[in-house]
Amino acid sequence: MLTGKHVRVRFARDHIVPQYLDAADIPWLQVAEELLAVFRSSDGSSRGQLEAEIDELFGDLPQPLIHNGLAKLLEDRCEFETQSSLPPDEVREAVFAAAAKTRQIVLEQVGQAFSRADIIDTIAKDLNSDAATVEASLFADLKTEQRLTQFRDTTPQRLLERYNVALAQAILLRSTGVDIVIRGEAPARYRQIFRQIKFHRLICDVEAGKGNAYRLRLDGPLSLFSATQKYGLQLALFLPTLLLCKDFELKAKLRWGTERKEKVFHLSSKDGLVSHQAETGAFVPPEVPMFVEMFQKKIADWEIREETEIIALGPTFWVPDYRLVHRASGKVVLLDILGFWRRSSVERHLKLLREHADRPFIVALSDQLNVEEGELEGLPDNVVRFRNMPLPDEVAKRAKMLIES
Repeated sequence: MLTGKHVRVRFARDHIVPQYLDAADIPWLQVAEELLAVFRSSDGSSRGQLEAEIDELFGDLPQPLIHNGLAKLLEDRCEFETQSSLPPDEVREAVFAAAAKTRQIVLEQVGQAFSRADIIDTIAKDLNSDAATVEASLFADLKTEQRLTQFRDTTPQRLLERYNVALAQAILLRSTGVDIVIRGEAPARYRQIFRQIKFHRLICDVEAGKGNAYRLRLDGPLSLFSATQKYGLQLALFLPTLLLCKDFELKAKLRWGTERKEKVFHLSSKDGLVSHQAETGAFVPPEVPMFVEMFQKKIADWEIREETEIIALGPTFWVPDYRLVHRASGKVVLLDILGFWRRSSVERHLKLLREHADRPFIVALSDQLNVEEGELEGLPDNVVRFRNMPLPDEVAKRAKMLIES
């Protein structure tokens, strides 16, 4: 992630406008390729050597903010290790103690010369090693001396796209509040959004809008009295998940600069930022649409619709998979298919449903999860077990029981 010294913005009255890069711009793609070439060829080099090579490439530029920012993002993709045959702290202690003793002798004996090489040789003999190894170990644990052991490669275009996201993330670190509107997403995407909100421990209120739209209000790090840096980082880390949405708008209130002036930052899907997060959260296993197709063909009394309503469920939120609508009465039963969750997540979810659900619902529960009957206490009419795929007849039968009870 970019630090404050790498942030490039301009001001339009009270608005902060990030200076994004064009990820298709040929000159910037060339710069990205040059930087990548440095990191690709630096296996085993020290961090200091790597920084020196980058400075040699771009250090003469009047304002190398972009180049340093790109290099910072590549450094974040590296793993560095302290490589030393001898414990550096023990070597330093021995060398410094011997040097102090030798300096005292030099002061007391006229004609005595101080020799650094002699001290290194002496310590090498004491440690059953050699002078070169002692020299190499002396400061091996300093950050600049750590050695590059692994670099996760990328492409020039992806690096420029990552830069733009990192720039937006750096701005969000200064927010006092964030207002997000998301439109037209599938249930799986909304569930992914709220999993990430919970994972990053963000403070969130939800308000339903027109159509399949929801407004999320997140507290910003500077609205809190403590732990602002840590919370701000979590808010910034949430951004790549939001960028996976097709239609969203974000408005963040900021306190900018040393004077903490009030500013506003806008971001939307129209800005074209590309998430670097893997697209896994909206995956729907093939068994689920097969169940829906069978339900539509076999069950005449019920209509099945993809559900996108966000429902408060105690301390969290719930987005069921489907809405079952009884054609004759219009009554609704919500349906969750829990065949592809982790068992621990299922148990927590069932507990929240048991304690907070305030409308008819069915949980289709896979036998592969091995959920014990004790975990289903209090939910006798709400659970339909299945082996490979929920049976439409069984789901419809249970839904009818719920609306007639």
